[in-house]
Amino acid sequence: MIPVTKSYLPNKKKYKTYVDRIYESAWLTNNGSLLRELEQRLAEYLGVKHLICVANGSLALQLAYKALDLKGEVITTPFSFAATTSTLAWEGLTPVFADIDPNTFNLDPNNIEPLITKDASAIVPVHVFGNPCQVEVIQAIADKHNLKVIYDAAHAFGTDYTDQNGHTQSVLNYGDISTISFHATKLFHTIEGGAVITNDDDIARKVRLLINFGITGPTTIESVGTNAKMNEFEAAMGLCVLDEIETIKSERQRIWQTYQQQLSGLVQFQQWNPKSQNNHAYAPVLFESEAQLLQVEAKLKENNILARRYFYPSLDTLDYLKNNQACLNSRDIASRILCLPIYPSLLVEQQQKVIDILKGGL
Repeated sequence: MIPVTKSYLPNKKKYKTYVDRIYESAWLTNNGSLLRELEQRLAEYLGVKHLICVANGSLALQLAYKALDLKGEVITTPFSFAATTSTLAWEGLTPVFADIDPNTFNLDPNNIEPLITKDASAIVPVHVFGNPCQVEVIQAIADKHNLKVIYDAAHAFGTDYTDQNGHTQSVLNYGDISTISFHATKLFHTIEGGAVITNDDDIARKVRLLINFGITGPTTIESVGTNAKMNEFEAAMGLCVLDEIETIKSERQRIWQTYQQQLSGLVQFQQWNPKSQNNHAYAPVLFESEAQLLQVEAKLKENNILARRYFYPSLDTLDYLKNNQACLNSRDIASRILCLPIYPSLLVEQQQKVIDILKGGL
């Protein structure tokens, strides 16, 4: 089978050397030495101030909402993985969907202000497939209406952004908080995992309290909290993957560029933010119609190739949310988009098979 993605497994001997350290220390979790090393190395690699590793990307979002004490309504995008919305609902917040730009697939800033009410407390945009949102425009809207901004940056590992003054930095530095996923299928992973990223010292301290039950010492509990800690075995995997991250990125770029070269003019590609570079985390393509997509998807399945309809359905159609805001662009894109296989161990002949079948189905 050729899956849409495959977890990257680093050098086994190197991983064992980290595991040996765990056995020597017998420290399996709760801010162990490997976790501290991983946080420091990731912060340096990504160019961010505070990076706090947690158990998964969904918890990262929930911690962000708690740390910023969000209430009431939160304006977000309907074109994302379910976690973006389900974490809001789980925390008792009301998602208010603003429609997307049909070319970038990101939340369209022009649709935000008409939805802001007295009950709104934040905006939660998504850098869809790693493509940066219009961060400067969104921040201006948030400042005008005194709203917090939390970026779901699950896909944006290694994505930089150049601002209007020509300064380039990680897109993770924007907003009050950015959250990222280190799930096994991501460009960078720790098996399961994620991180909360912020430039604010007070927010960082609050998040660190929240991830460990609010405990500050052997006999002191300062605040409410939960268990969101990353363990040492996951940190060991992250350190190994980080050692090989440039190879991973290079292979993904090669695969993505091959799709673009051979499929341009046959399918539509996501319009990337011109102030950034594609991190090649995903390979989404857009078909003319849902019927055409289903035809191609069926042909791929016949050949044991598993492409995925990321993201379908559009989240504004979920019954349990009782949403009254129909986002037509999102519904349209969700019905016509398919993510093609992209991972470092995808062979040239395997990718060509995917391309040839796709061409034959159009």
